[in-house]
Amino acid sequence: MKLVQLPSGRLVPALGQGTWGMGEDRSQRQAEIAALRLGLDLGMTLIDTAEMYGDGGAEEVVGEAIAKRRDEVFLVSKVYPHNATRRGAIEACDRSLRRLKTDYLDFYLLHWRGSVPLAETLAGFQWLKQAGKIWDYGVSNFDLDDMEEAISLPGGDGIIVNQVLYNLMQRGIEWDLLPWCQNRDIAIMAYSPIEHSPREPGGMLHNPQLKAIAARHGVTPTQVALAWLLHQEVIAIPKASNPAHVRENRAALDLTLTSADLAELDRAFPPPRHKRALAMR
Repeated sequence: MKLVQLPSGRLVPALGQGTWGMGEDRSQRQAEIAALRLGLDLGMTLIDTAEMYGDGGAEEVVGEAIAKRRDEVFLVSKVYPHNATRRGAIEACDRSLRRLKTDYLDFYLLHWRGSVPLAETLAGFQWLKQAGKIWDYGVSNFDLDDMEEAISLPGGDGIIVNQVLYNLMQRGIEWDLLPWCQNRDIAIMAYSPIEHSPREPGGMLHNPQLKAIAARHGVTPTQVALAWLLHQEVIAIPKASNPAHVRENRAALDLTLTSADLAELDRAFPPPRHKRALAMR
Protein backbone atom coordinates (compact mmCIF):
# COMPACT_ATOMS: atom_id res chain seq x y z
CA MET A 1 0.00 0.00 0.00
CA LYS A 2 1.31 3.44 -0.93
CA LEU A 3 1.47 5.66 2.14
CA VAL A 4 1.27 9.38 2.85
CA GLN A 5 3.22 10.75 5.81
CA LEU A 6 1.51 13.26 8.09
CA PRO A 7 3.36 16.06 9.92
CA SER A 8 3.12 13.97 13.09
CA GLY A 9 5.05 11.20 11.36
CA ARG A 10 2.02 8.92 11.15
CA LEU A 11 1.60 7.05 7.88
CA VAL A 12 -1.82 6.71 6.25
CA PRO A 13 -2.91 4.78 3.15
CA ALA A 14 -2.96 6.89 -0.02
CA LEU A 15 -5.95 4.89 -1.22
CA GLY A 16 -8.88 4.62 1.17
CA GLN A 17 -12.62 4.05 1.08
CA GLY A 18 -15.40 6.62 0.90
CA THR A 19 -18.92 6.10 2.25
CA TRP A 20 -20.95 8.89 0.67
CA GLY A 21 -24.30 7.29 -0.23
CA MET A 22 -23.99 4.44 2.25
CA GLY A 23 -26.43 3.94 5.10
CA GLU A 24 -29.40 5.26 3.14
CA ASP A 25 -31.05 1.96 2.16
CA ARG A 26 -31.25 -0.77 4.79
CA SER A 27 -31.59 -3.42 2.08
CA GLN A 28 -28.03 -2.55 1.02
CA ARG A 29 -26.58 -2.55 4.52
CA GLN A 30 -24.96 -6.00 4.51
CA ALA A 31 -23.51 -5.45 1.03
CA GLU A 32 -22.00 -2.14 2.15
CA ILE A 33 -20.52 -3.71 5.28
CA ALA A 34 -19.06 -6.57 3.24
CA ALA A 35 -17.55 -4.14 0.72
CA LEU A 36 -15.84 -2.12 3.45
CA ARG A 37 -14.49 -5.27 5.08
CA LEU A 38 -13.15 -6.48 1.74
CA GLY A 39 -11.43 -3.13 1.30
CA LEU A 40 -9.81 -3.53 4.70
CA ASP A 41 -8.63 -7.01 3.73
CA LEU A 42 -7.03 -5.50 0.63
CA GLY A 43 -5.18 -2.86 2.62
CA MET A 44 -7.48 0.13 2.10
CA THR A 45 -7.67 0.78 5.82
CA LEU A 46 -8.54 4.48 5.68
CA ILE A 47 -12.32 4.93 5.82
CA ASP A 48 -13.95 8.33 5.39
CA THR A 49 -17.47 9.09 6.56
CA ALA A 50 -19.56 11.96 7.99
CA GLU A 51 -22.52 12.62 10.22
CA MET A 52 -24.29 13.95 7.12
CA TYR A 53 -24.11 10.71 5.14
CA GLY A 54 -27.39 8.89 5.50
CA ASP A 55 -28.15 11.12 8.52
CA GLY A 56 -25.66 9.08 10.53
CA GLY A 57 -26.49 5.83 8.75
CA ALA A 58 -23.12 5.62 7.02
CA GLU A 59 -21.33 5.91 10.36
CA GLU A 60 -23.44 3.02 11.67
CA VAL A 61 -22.47 0.92 8.63
CA VAL A 62 -18.81 1.73 9.22
CA GLY A 63 -19.16 0.89 12.90
CA GLU A 64 -20.35 -2.60 12.01
CA ALA A 65 -17.73 -3.04 9.31
CA ILE A 66 -14.81 -2.25 11.60
CA ALA A 67 -16.07 -4.19 14.63
CA LYS A 68 -13.11 -6.03 16.22
CA ARG A 69 -10.79 -4.39 13.65
CA ARG A 70 -10.66 -0.81 14.94
CA ASP A 71 -6.91 -0.88 15.58
CA GLU A 72 -6.13 -1.45 11.89
CA VAL A 73 -8.41 1.34 10.64
CA PHE A 74 -7.61 5.01 10.03
CA LEU A 75 -11.04 6.52 10.68
CA VAL A 76 -12.20 9.91 9.41
CA SER A 77 -15.51 11.65 10.05
CA LYS A 78 -16.88 15.14 9.54
CA VAL A 79 -19.11 17.56 11.42
CA TYR A 80 -21.92 19.61 9.90
CA PRO A 81 -21.14 23.35 9.76
CA HIS A 82 -24.24 24.18 11.82
CA ASN A 83 -23.01 21.82 14.55
CA ALA A 84 -19.52 23.29 14.57
CA THR A 85 -19.64 25.64 17.54
CA ARG A 86 -17.22 24.75 20.31
CA ARG A 87 -19.88 22.89 22.30
CA GLY A 88 -21.72 21.67 19.21
CA ALA A 89 -18.62 20.07 17.68
CA ILE A 90 -17.90 18.24 20.92
CA GLU A 91 -21.46 16.92 21.14
CA ALA A 92 -21.56 15.99 17.43
CA CYS A 93 -18.28 14.11 17.80
CA ASP A 94 -19.69 12.15 20.74
CA ARG A 95 -22.70 11.15 18.63
CA SER A 96 -20.43 10.05 15.78
CA LEU A 97 -18.29 8.02 18.16
CA ARG A 98 -21.38 6.21 19.46
CA ARG A 99 -22.55 5.38 15.94
CA LEU A 100 -19.07 4.23 14.96
CA LYS A 101 -18.73 2.22 18.19
CA THR A 102 -15.29 3.60 18.93
CA ASP A 103 -13.77 5.98 21.45
CA TYR A 104 -11.64 8.03 19.06
CA LEU A 105 -11.34 9.31 15.50
CA ASP A 106 -8.06 9.60 13.63
CA PHE A 107 -9.26 12.72 11.76
CA TYR A 108 -12.24 14.96 12.50
CA LEU A 109 -13.06 17.52 9.81
CA LEU A 110 -15.33 20.52 9.40
CA HIS A 111 -17.43 19.37 6.43
CA TRP A 112 -17.61 22.80 4.83
CA ARG A 113 -17.54 26.37 5.99
CA GLY A 114 -20.76 27.77 7.45
CA SER A 115 -21.76 30.74 9.59
CA VAL A 116 -20.08 29.57 12.79
CA PRO A 117 -16.80 31.45 13.36
CA LEU A 118 -13.83 29.22 12.58
CA ALA A 119 -12.26 30.13 15.92
CA GLU A 120 -15.15 28.39 17.70
CA THR A 121 -14.79 25.24 15.62
CA LEU A 122 -11.05 25.14 16.19
CA ALA A 123 -11.57 25.56 19.93
CA GLY A 124 -13.89 22.55 19.90
CA PHE A 125 -11.42 20.52 17.86
CA GLN A 126 -8.59 21.40 20.24
CA TRP A 127 -10.66 20.29 23.23
CA LEU A 128 -11.51 17.01 21.51
CA LYS A 129 -7.86 16.39 20.71
CA GLN A 130 -6.75 17.13 24.25
CA ALA A 131 -9.47 14.78 25.52
CA GLY A 132 -8.19 11.99 23.26
CA LYS A 133 -11.43 11.75 21.30
CA ILE A 134 -9.72 12.76 18.08
CA TRP A 135 -6.06 12.37 17.16
CA ASP A 136 -5.95 15.14 14.56
CA TYR A 137 -8.30 17.55 12.84
CA GLY A 138 -8.79 19.35 9.57
CA VAL A 139 -11.27 20.86 7.16
CA SER A 140 -13.13 20.02 3.98
CA ASN A 141 -14.11 22.12 0.97
CA PHE A 142 -11.79 24.99 1.97
CA ASP A 143 -10.32 27.14 -0.78
CA LEU A 144 -7.03 28.99 -0.40
CA ASP A 145 -8.47 32.11 1.24
CA ASP A 146 -10.33 29.95 3.76
CA MET A 147 -7.15 28.03 4.54
CA GLU A 148 -5.11 31.19 5.00
CA GLU A 149 -7.68 32.54 7.43
CA ALA A 150 -7.99 29.26 9.29
CA ILE A 151 -4.28 28.75 9.93
CA SER A 152 -3.96 32.31 11.24
CA LEU A 153 -6.34 31.53 14.12
CA PRO A 154 -5.53 29.91 17.46
CA GLY A 155 -5.37 26.18 16.79
CA GLY A 156 -5.15 26.74 13.05
CA ASP A 157 -1.64 25.37 12.96
CA GLY A 158 -3.15 22.02 13.95
CA ILE A 159 -5.00 21.65 10.64
CA ILE A 160 -3.27 18.82 8.83
CA VAL A 161 -5.76 17.86 6.09
CA ASN A 162 -8.14 19.50 3.62
CA GLN A 163 -10.64 17.21 1.89
CA VAL A 164 -11.71 18.58 -1.50
CA LEU A 165 -13.23 17.55 -4.82
CA TYR A 166 -10.33 16.55 -7.05
CA ASN A 167 -10.13 14.33 -10.11
CA LEU A 168 -9.12 14.48 -13.77
CA MET A 169 -12.13 16.62 -14.63
CA GLN A 170 -11.82 18.87 -11.58
CA ARG A 171 -8.22 20.08 -11.47
CA GLY A 172 -8.73 23.64 -10.27
CA ILE A 173 -6.87 23.12 -7.00
CA GLU A 174 -3.63 22.63 -8.92
CA TRP A 175 -3.43 26.37 -9.59
CA ASP A 176 -2.86 27.43 -6.00
CA LEU A 177 -4.52 25.35 -3.26
CA LEU A 178 -2.69 22.07 -3.90
CA PRO A 179 0.86 23.50 -3.95
CA TRP A 180 0.06 25.78 -0.99
CA CYS A 181 -1.10 22.81 1.11
CA GLN A 182 1.77 20.59 0.02
CA ASN A 183 4.33 23.28 0.88
CA ARG A 184 2.87 23.35 4.41
CA ASP A 185 2.57 19.57 4.83
CA ILE A 186 -1.23 19.78 4.85
CA ALA A 187 -2.54 16.60 3.26
CA ILE A 188 -5.08 16.78 0.45
CA MET A 189 -7.79 14.14 0.53
CA ALA A 190 -9.62 13.82 -2.78
CA TYR A 191 -13.30 12.95 -2.71
CA SER A 192 -15.25 11.87 -5.81
CA PRO A 193 -11.94 10.80 -7.39
CA ILE A 194 -13.70 9.28 -10.39
CA GLU A 195 -16.65 11.70 -10.43
CA HIS A 196 -19.99 11.20 -8.71
CA SER A 197 -21.63 9.14 -11.48
CA PRO A 198 -18.62 7.74 -13.34
CA ARG A 199 -20.44 5.15 -15.40
CA GLU A 200 -23.06 7.42 -16.93
CA PRO A 201 -22.80 7.93 -20.72
CA GLY A 202 -20.66 10.97 -21.41
CA GLY A 203 -18.96 10.81 -18.04
CA MET A 204 -15.24 10.99 -17.41
CA LEU A 205 -14.66 7.27 -17.81
CA HIS A 206 -15.98 7.38 -21.37
CA ASN A 207 -13.27 9.81 -22.50
CA PRO A 208 -11.57 8.28 -25.59
CA GLN A 209 -8.01 9.12 -24.49
CA LEU A 210 -8.61 7.71 -21.03
CA LYS A 211 -10.01 4.52 -22.53
CA ALA A 212 -7.06 4.25 -24.92
CA ILE A 213 -4.53 4.51 -22.09
CA ALA A 214 -6.46 1.89 -20.12
CA ALA A 215 -6.47 -0.44 -23.11
CA ARG A 216 -2.70 -0.11 -23.54
CA HIS A 217 -2.15 -1.17 -19.94
CA GLY A 218 -4.86 -3.82 -19.92
CA VAL A 219 -6.71 -2.07 -17.10
CA THR A 220 -9.94 -0.10 -16.69
CA PRO A 221 -10.44 3.67 -17.09
CA THR A 222 -11.26 3.81 -13.37
CA GLN A 223 -7.84 2.40 -12.54
CA VAL A 224 -6.11 4.92 -14.79
CA ALA A 225 -8.04 7.79 -13.19
CA LEU A 226 -7.13 6.61 -9.69
CA ALA A 227 -3.49 5.95 -10.62
CA TRP A 228 -3.25 9.50 -12.01
CA LEU A 229 -4.64 10.90 -8.77
CA LEU A 230 -2.26 8.86 -6.62
CA HIS A 231 0.58 10.20 -8.76
CA GLN A 232 -0.33 13.68 -7.45
CA GLU A 233 0.67 12.58 -3.91
CA VAL A 234 -2.81 12.95 -2.44
CA ILE A 235 -5.15 10.61 -0.57
CA ALA A 236 -8.00 9.25 -2.69
CA ILE A 237 -11.23 7.92 -1.18
CA PRO A 238 -13.36 6.20 -3.86
CA LYS A 239 -16.65 4.73 -2.68
CA ALA A 240 -17.61 1.21 -3.72
CA SER A 241 -20.29 -1.14 -2.41
CA ASN A 242 -19.74 -3.83 -5.05
CA PRO A 243 -16.90 -6.34 -4.43
CA ALA A 244 -15.75 -6.13 -8.04
CA HIS A 245 -15.47 -2.35 -7.80
CA VAL A 246 -13.57 -2.60 -4.51
CA ARG A 247 -11.02 -4.91 -6.16
CA GLU A 248 -10.90 -2.66 -9.23
CA ASN A 249 -10.08 0.34 -7.04
CA ARG A 250 -7.37 -1.51 -5.15
CA ALA A 251 -5.71 -2.68 -8.36
CA ALA A 252 -5.05 0.96 -9.29
CA LEU A 253 -2.13 0.85 -6.86
CA ASP A 254 -0.39 -1.65 -9.12
CA LEU A 255 -0.54 0.63 -12.16
CA THR A 256 2.37 2.94 -12.97
CA LEU A 257 1.59 5.55 -15.60
CA THR A 258 4.35 6.55 -18.00
CA SER A 259 5.37 10.12 -18.77
CA ALA A 260 3.64 9.69 -22.14
CA ASP A 261 0.44 8.59 -20.38
CA LEU A 262 0.57 11.61 -18.10
CA ALA A 263 1.13 13.97 -21.00
CA GLU A 264 -1.80 12.44 -22.88
CA LEU A 265 -4.03 12.86 -19.83
CA ASP A 266 -2.99 16.52 -19.60
CA ARG A 267 -4.11 17.01 -23.19
CA ALA A 268 -7.41 15.24 -22.56
CA PHE A 269 -8.02 16.93 -19.19
CA PRO A 270 -6.03 20.18 -19.25
CA PRO A 271 -4.68 21.58 -15.98
CA PRO A 272 -5.98 25.03 -14.96
CA ARG A 273 -4.53 28.14 -16.60
CA HIS A 274 -6.02 30.56 -14.08
CA LYS A 275 -7.62 30.66 -10.66
CA ARG A 276 -10.95 28.83 -10.42
CA ALA A 277 -13.49 28.84 -7.64
CA LEU A 278 -13.22 25.68 -5.58
CA ALA A 279 -15.49 22.98 -7.01
CA MET A 280 -17.79 21.31 -4.49
CA ARG A 281 -20.30 18.53 -4.60
